[in-house]
Amino acid sequence: MRDRLNKYNTLRNQILIVFLVVMTIVLSFVGIMTYHFGGTVIKDNAERQLQQTAVQASGRMDTLYEQIDLLTTQVATNPSIQQLLNRLANGETATFQQRQSLLSIGNTFQAYSDGIQSFELYSSQNQRLFPLDDANLFDRVDRKWVEKAEEEKGRQVWIGQDPEYPGSLLAIRRISLIDRNFQSGGYLVIRINPSYFQFSENGETSESEDYKILLGNDSQVITSNYRLNVLPLLEQHNQTVEMNGEEYILVQEQSNVTGWTVLIATPVQALTSGTSVLRTIIFGSAALGFVIFFVSSYFFSTMITNPIQKLTKTMKKAREGEFHTITPSSSTSEINELNLSYNQMVDHTNYLIRMVYEKELIRNQAELKALQAQINPHFLFNTLNALYWLLEEKEEEELADHVVAMSELFRYTISGPKKNEWVTLKTELDHVERYIQLMKMRFGEKLDWSILLEPRYEQVKIPKLIVQPIVENAILHGIESKEGKGHVKITVLPASDSDFLILTVEDDGPGMPEHALQAIRASMETEGISSVKGNGVAVANVHKRLKLHFEGHDMKGLEIQSEVGRGTKVSFELPHP
Repeated sequence: MRDRLNKYNTLRNQILIVFLVVMTIVLSFVGIMTYHFGGTVIKDNAERQLQQTAVQASGRMDTLYEQIDLLTTQVATNPSIQQLLNRLANGETATFQQRQSLLSIGNTFQAYSDGIQSFELYSSQNQRLFPLDDANLFDRVDRKWVEKAEEEKGRQVWIGQDPEYPGSLLAIRRISLIDRNFQSGGYLVIRINPSYFQFSENGETSESEDYKILLGNDSQVITSNYRLNVLPLLEQHNQTVEMNGEEYILVQEQSNVTGWTVLIATPVQALTSGTSVLRTIIFGSAALGFVIFFVSSYFFSTMITNPIQKLTKTMKKAREGEFHTITPSSSTSEINELNLSYNQMVDHTNYLIRMVYEKELIRNQAELKALQAQINPHFLFNTLNALYWLLEEKEEEELADHVVAMSELFRYTISGPKKNEWVTLKTELDHVERYIQLMKMRFGEKLDWSILLEPRYEQVKIPKLIVQPIVENAILHGIESKEGKGHVKITVLPASDSDFLILTVEDDGPGMPEHALQAIRASMETEGISSVKGNGVAVANVHKRLKLHFEGHDMKGLEIQSEVGRGTKVSFELPHP
């Protein structure tokens, strides 16, 4: 039973029920008041009564005008139109599909009012965007109205008779771009049906009824049930005029909102018949009914817009990267279905993000392990090569000390990466110093070195075996190739313009020519593990490991500087917490 009722719980049915209930209340109230006071005749001043009628009629015209103004405001602030005009303001060109999409927007807003015949959208360059005929704004309306629209800064400007369609009325407003500090982004021209401003609902009249005329600012007739020329009536200064052989009382009322003038001519005989009291009662009842209808509509619209606003806020957060689901709480099946579809989309998006993230993490870890696996054999090969030189150059009694030192190096190198993948700067540089001491057994007094590390930076974390391959390159390709004594300098200093540390390994060897330096830099950026010189992989591997370990810190990796005869300097950044 409940499922069967939910089937009819649609937004359309709710609107229909509310409107029927409200209109029933209004009509019932008017009928009761009319029936109760219908027999009461109160004599009143006919001129004041008629003037009040004119004021009310003018108020009705103001209300109809404001309804059109409100609707055109919604069109001007429509997100799709704002987005299109923003693109044009940025120098982009409107595509045919974008302009064609304006058709559905125009049809949607036209459905809200039977007084609007068409919308025309123009760019700030006065070119028509919709309809799709590329006409110019100044060919449509006079330039003075465009200038007037600019002066009003987005308020609606009434033009009057449409020169292209004499049976229609025109209004124009400038579209202000919200995202560009409300600067001019284009113009909206509205063509209006004059019958929309009819004083009565059916627009019919007879010879015995009042004549009601609505004139624009330029005395053009907007709507009238008087078939003859109205200009002679404007020239008359008497309140009593003769029309169609009958005496009428003529009153005028000019609106402070629109500047329009309402003329009402009522037969004197009708005013003295005592029906004015009934008319007053009907107007009072209508006013009270309008209040009831307005309050009901307000709460009803709030009930509809709250879940839509909630969904809009959630979707804005999704645009910023926060994907959260919505708890269905609306009383309509359409909104609930919309929330359900959005929640399904969010769940699917979060699932895809998680899958992509996990796959990328696994790929990075696998690539890091492969790089570390290449570092260890490379280091062992060069160390064993150094041991070979020791065996040829040193006495047997010294070999034991060298083997112990080498065992310490091997223990540090082959320890499990899961446990000791990150070490402190002090630990890494201690390992580097042990390596240099071992190399000194080979090079003797030719090799000299210095290490500068302030105590406050000793506990900064660094990936294991990052510095030693760089020092190894400095000794084998710098000091060994130099005639005479060579020096390797290792420093850790704070960067001057950021929260990073700069670790530098510098030698005073023969250096490299520019073409060799460019070749090394190019090889560092290749996807695979490139060889820099001979069988060495230190530079490319260290550069790749730095990029992988510090992927979230916008790291540049290794930076190499070298000049022939002035040595080589290799440096990289370390995040400093």
